[in-house]
Amino acid sequence: MSNAEEGKRGEHLHPPTAKLDDKVLYEETTFSGPLPRGAATFTSATSDSDEDGDAFHKNPFLDPDVAEHWSNVYEKSTYECRAEFDPAFTWTEEEEKKLVRRLDWRVCLWACIMFFGLQVDRGNLVQAVSDNFLSDLHLNTNGKIYAFCYDYNFGNVIFLFSFLLAELPSQLVSKKIGPDRWIPMQITLWSIVAMSQCAIQGKKGFYATRSILGLLEGGFIPDIVLWLSYFYTSRELPIRLSYFWTTLSATTIVTSILAFALLHMRGVAGWAGWRWLFLIEGLITFLVGVASFFMMPASAVQTKAWYRPNGWFTEREVKIVVNRVLRDDPSKGDMHNRQAVTPRRLWNAAKDYDLWPLYAIGLVAYIPQSPVNTYITLTLKSVGFSTFNTNLLTIPSSAAHIITLLLITRLSEWTNERTLVSMLQPIWTLPCLIALRFWPGSLHQAWGTYALVSVLLSYPYCHAILVAWTSKNSNNVGARSVSAALYNMSVQLGNICANFIYRTDDKPLYHRGNRNLIIINLLSIGLFLFTKAYYIWRNKQKARIWNALTPEQQREYKVNTKLEGSRRLDFRFAH
Repeated sequence: MSNAEEGKRGEHLHPPTAKLDDKVLYEETTFSGPLPRGAATFTSATSDSDEDGDAFHKNPFLDPDVAEHWSNVYEKSTYECRAEFDPAFTWTEEEEKKLVRRLDWRVCLWACIMFFGLQVDRGNLVQAVSDNFLSDLHLNTNGKIYAFCYDYNFGNVIFLFSFLLAELPSQLVSKKIGPDRWIPMQITLWSIVAMSQCAIQGKKGFYATRSILGLLEGGFIPDIVLWLSYFYTSRELPIRLSYFWTTLSATTIVTSILAFALLHMRGVAGWAGWRWLFLIEGLITFLVGVASFFMMPASAVQTKAWYRPNGWFTEREVKIVVNRVLRDDPSKGDMHNRQAVTPRRLWNAAKDYDLWPLYAIGLVAYIPQSPVNTYITLTLKSVGFSTFNTNLLTIPSSAAHIITLLLITRLSEWTNERTLVSMLQPIWTLPCLIALRFWPGSLHQAWGTYALVSVLLSYPYCHAILVAWTSKNSNNVGARSVSAALYNMSVQLGNICANFIYRTDDKPLYHRGNRNLIIINLLSIGLFLFTKAYYIWRNKQKARIWNALTPEQQREYKVNTKLEGSRRLDFRFAH
């Protein structure tokens, strides 16, 4: 049943009888029922950190009906933190800030280290091909360093397709056994495969390892996002995800320097440099995977273990962590952390068309940068740079990428704007793509080409904003698990499409490919604008139906509606 149908049903069953002047004025939230304005009688129970005096905005559970409803939900779901739920619990702003800093060191930092392990094994192929990887394995290069490498490209497609296929199953496994168990298993398993790449002898081994790596690494990012959401509020999550994705660029910097050293090992024990690269970097990831078994608690109330007898928090700190997250989004407790997503929940989440605009953005937004990033080392070698200098020359754009990623995410937080701030990414890349297509020196002038590609790859990456945006607009733990996977599947599908932009019959300047990238970039800008308009329209549509109900009908709806997540009438989409 749609939101509109639900609202109409409420009107038919309980036609409004009160006059407009008799209605309580309500302020909408993005996570639960409406909040009565001016209800000062409840302010004594608010958190001491609520400096603006808006008690209900800070603590929706001050409404007794809301508190009773969610308390029943938590008990029914056997939510692991339900014993710490306390609508009247208070704490100071300084206590919360101190606790968030500790979470950053304990939770966010380790998430970044685990992502480092992912990116090391996911991205070191780019460094390997700057060595003699392609020729050593007799992969198709047509005898030219910048020819369209069919075998190399097909290997990338195999990896991305396997990665895509594993996204949703991995998320379902993670929700069943817990990300604290599944993620360390993933890292350990794929690190073994990554190390085995040192023994590749030909095309079949290359394709096989690409596929197995994709299957094991797929779903890792949504799994991490799910784990982070247990500890951070929806406002804090995008910033932490920006730290998370700066690890991508930081890893590129570290591995570029590491590759400079490891590729010089060519000839040691009769091995090529790229074989040492795969072995040593895979070993680093293996150590991260083993350590992760001991570094990932299942939740805020489950930090004590035989190897950590005192846990991370005092009893009071546990209550702060739990209650601040629930007050930000009460739906985070409607499932426990070892509860599988049922087929019904899976289907309901998949058919939630209100999230489809975000999936469409994920499909299109990252294509314009992908071909340039995939072939950057081959591009630099084609214009005359050496193998070792090529890897070092990727560092400046990676460093700039970190800065622009942090800035765009902070800007989104400061302005509370997601769509228009995220749209800065395609706006940045558009003039670079135009220059890549129409500048006569493109792929002819070495330093000019390097500068152009570096500026393009320094773009402000909006992925952290989109991931947190998808999570927030899901408004349900089960839906959030599925939507995170579906969004990331859209991104991977876009990456697969990106591998077919540069074609053999278009080389070496790829005029047609760059023209298509410009078109896709413009389409991305259009999708952002459409998404903004769509969510504004949907919020107005919901508000019109909701405001037509009397306060009694609204209260009854909150308690009795069977709709979940973003389909609820009292939910408003972030944009």
